[in-house]
Amino acid sequence: MTSTVSFSPSAPPSAPGTRGAPRRRSVTAAMCVCVLVAQSLVAAMNLAIPKIAASGMHPSPAQLLWIVDTYVIVFAGLLIPAGALGDRFGRKGVLMSGLGIFAAGALLSALAPTIPLLLAGRALSGAGAALLVPATMSVLLYATPPERKSGAVAAWSAAMGVGGMVGNAGGALILQFLPWQGLFWAYVPLGLALLVWVARSAPRVPRQTAALDLPGSALLIAGAAALLFGIIEGPGLGWGSAQVLGSFALALVIFAVFVRHGLRSPHPVLDPRLFRVPRLRAGTVGIAVAFFGMFALFFVNAQFLQYVKGYSPLQTGLAIVPLALGMTAVTKYGVRWAQRAGEAGTTGCGLALIAAGLLLLSTAGAGTPYLLYLIPLLLMSTGAGLAMPPLSHAIVTSVPADRSGMGSGLQGAARELGAALGIAVVGTVLSVRLSADGGPAAGTPGTSLPDPTAFADAAAFGYRIAAAVLLLVGTVVVAGLRKRRAKS
Repeated sequence: MTSTVSFSPSAPPSAPGTRGAPRRRSVTAAMCVCVLVAQSLVAAMNLAIPKIAASGMHPSPAQLLWIVDTYVIVFAGLLIPAGALGDRFGRKGVLMSGLGIFAAGALLSALAPTIPLLLAGRALSGAGAALLVPATMSVLLYATPPERKSGAVAAWSAAMGVGGMVGNAGGALILQFLPWQGLFWAYVPLGLALLVWVARSAPRVPRQTAALDLPGSALLIAGAAALLFGIIEGPGLGWGSAQVLGSFALALVIFAVFVRHGLRSPHPVLDPRLFRVPRLRAGTVGIAVAFFGMFALFFVNAQFLQYVKGYSPLQTGLAIVPLALGMTAVTKYGVRWAQRAGEAGTTGCGLALIAAGLLLLSTAGAGTPYLLYLIPLLLMSTGAGLAMPPLSHAIVTSVPADRSGMGSGLQGAARELGAALGIAVVGTVLSVRLSADGGPAAGTPGTSLPDPTAFADAAAFGYRIAAAVLLLVGTVVVAGLRKRRAKS
């Protein structure tokens, strides 16, 4: 995955005690590893789905989706207010607290004997990740001399992108030899080791006055949870059931209250008035839909390669590594291409390539050679690498200078919410399609693993749905970027 982060020109000056090259490099490395670890757990979790589905907890298809999405929902909902929390109570302290909470959540997940406790552990880890990610950027900027800030931000952004690749490769290695609990056990000492590293190397950043919007944050998380409940639980409870229709209605009400609260609050977690700017609106929706498509891929691909092609967890994790490598390689050309072809054209091309990759993947089956399977993966990585820089740039340059932190948080929230929706939608499509074909969905209690042919058919349908969403929403995004260009 890619990430572009802005920093305010008025950021505090570099810490006097961190100008030495060895100390500065240690701080930079620590901050980058922290965000890499937080991001890696998103990708690694998808590889564990088959083992969790076959475990003694017997999770339902909906519960499997909640196991994956809970971390992402909490991560996204708390990302923006966590930045303000660091400003008020100290970035280093919040960063260390986030690492401790992240490790505690991993420990609870590893020990969880039931689904509710596993979900609680995932939520706890998501809260820890939300606390640590914004704090790492603040500490990094404070510890870096002005002339080296751009390089530090580039390293931090690269770590966010490489996190998915590390999660796939590292998680695959763990799950090849250990049960699913081993994945969470690995993150416990990792989180604690990072906590010690940060305590010893990171400087204390002066606190700043910052307003916390806890009601707004709670409304954002509650609205997203209600929406995802309707999507995820629809197949099991029935799309016309009172619970599902009620959850969709509740989501609308909560989001309406969230907007009303944002318009009245002096310091909202997210000011709805920002979305009056077409370019910012298009950039936010574009990032969300790009990650919708990419995480639809991550969720299905991990199961497809194991259920349909018979890959081991290690083979599965390594098979998707070229996607992350391609994304990282293309990203640096995204801004350059946008300067030549325009933001709208570059973004449209990138989103179209992601959709094309999904459509090509929908034709894959058990007999598809890996080299042929790799082509759509590389198409998608190229598309993401082209689309993300201009979309991020559209947000950063549309937010007032005194709200640059909110712009960065908005990118993160859009990224994680898009990922959560991609997992929920394509996972629900898989469940519905497998049930319609008369075969068991992964995680259906009392059933065997899904039939490879039935799963391949369901995956193809899910990919086509995701591609259709990308093309439809992508058209709106491109139109929004062109509208802004025409006005200027």
